[in-house]
Amino acid sequence: MAVSDSINPARPLADRMRPTHLEEYAGQQHLLAPGKPLRRSIEEDHLHSMVFWGPPGTGKTTLARLIAHYCGARFITLSAVLSGVKDIRAAVEQARQTQQEEHRPTLLFVDEVHRFNKSQQDAFLPHVEDGTLAFIGATTENPSFELNNALLSRVRTYVLKNLEPTDLRAIIDRALDDAQRGLGDRHLHMAPELRDLLAQMADGDARRALNLLEIAADLARDEGQGPVIDQGILEEVTSQGLRRFDKGGELFYDQISALHKSVRGSDPDAALYWFCRMIDGGCDPSYLARRIVRMASEDIGNADPRALTLALQAWDTYDRLGSPEGELTLAQAVIYLACAAKSNAVYVAYNTALEDARKRGTQEVPMHLRNAPTRLMEQLDYGKGYRYAHDEVDGFAAGACYFPEGMGEPRYYEPVERGLEIRIREKLLDLRRRNRESRS
Repeated sequence: MAVSDSINPARPLADRMRPTHLEEYAGQQHLLAPGKPLRRSIEEDHLHSMVFWGPPGTGKTTLARLIAHYCGARFITLSAVLSGVKDIRAAVEQARQTQQEEHRPTLLFVDEVHRFNKSQQDAFLPHVEDGTLAFIGATTENPSFELNNALLSRVRTYVLKNLEPTDLRAIIDRALDDAQRGLGDRHLHMAPELRDLLAQMADGDARRALNLLEIAADLARDEGQGPVIDQGILEEVTSQGLRRFDKGGELFYDQISALHKSVRGSDPDAALYWFCRMIDGGCDPSYLARRIVRMASEDIGNADPRALTLALQAWDTYDRLGSPEGELTLAQAVIYLACAAKSNAVYVAYNTALEDARKRGTQEVPMHLRNAPTRLMEQLDYGKGYRYAHDEVDGFAAGACYFPEGMGEPRYYEPVERGLEIRIREKLLDLRRRNRESRS
């Protein structure tokens, strides 16, 4: 079964090479391998509403077109960037006419559906429910955050993955061999190792692979035996940064999460890799500097207080040097933090104490802890009974209590037995012992 479509040579190569049947579709075998639920739905003509979530160039639009064809449905496409409620209503009316006059279903495909606001998403929900149309939305963003619950509850979400280099290599070979839709009529020569390199450089994106191939084909040099795409041409067309990085979307937060967790997991090599991935993708180094400082407190804390100092110094040095020289100091900090002793005791203590402060409301400051800058305040016993720690043995007022009356003495900070916190823990245990003995 094939999607019939006239071939216009003026169309971009990526559009001309769009698969016309499932056997030609590359990748997504976790969804489309024989026996998989989505594959069975398509082959059994079971049209249902769905959302395709995945990176650019993974075949979301193509798959929607194939589903419409296999199910004999009219295919209407909207872009959430350009369309509004009026366009949705027009699509619904077309679907009604198709249903009444042609007795076949309509599939409404909305590209970048996450850009629709709530009212736009709500506009086609009734028509999905009553069967006027089936809906497929495509998004590069996490649907859990970007789509209404009302919409999500009526669709099935399918996650599309980056294409593997082997998938991209097959797409490149097909484009170079296909004389009708691709570049086969040009008789281009491209060495197998360069095809592999292009597949790698496309970074999981079929559209990018074909766009780069088309540019390279236009630059191919005729060396007597036909035009050749050589190493120099390939380097020229792939000279721009090609790594995925969305500076604020799902992938951005996935990568900073991977960096943070690699530091927490004491893996300097993985931490450095994710740091470099973000730098290579165009992340603002100042953002990374702020996150590195946070890591120093959250995951290292007093197990190695030098980590915070080093993180702040790295940030300051970056501000002085700028890019790219200053990025090396941030990399140094990342490696140090990953290798440092780990403790989240300060992080846990802070969150627990903050929750306690909010839960307990306004507790009075004990009189002995209040300051008495005036005679009236002294007469009211402000500061009475306060023991000046520096006048006590070892600078410690054993038995003194610094919490509000009636609150007891909750324990928030519990140092771990790693790094400097081993010694801090020993000291606190000794001080608490002296408190108990003083009060007994």
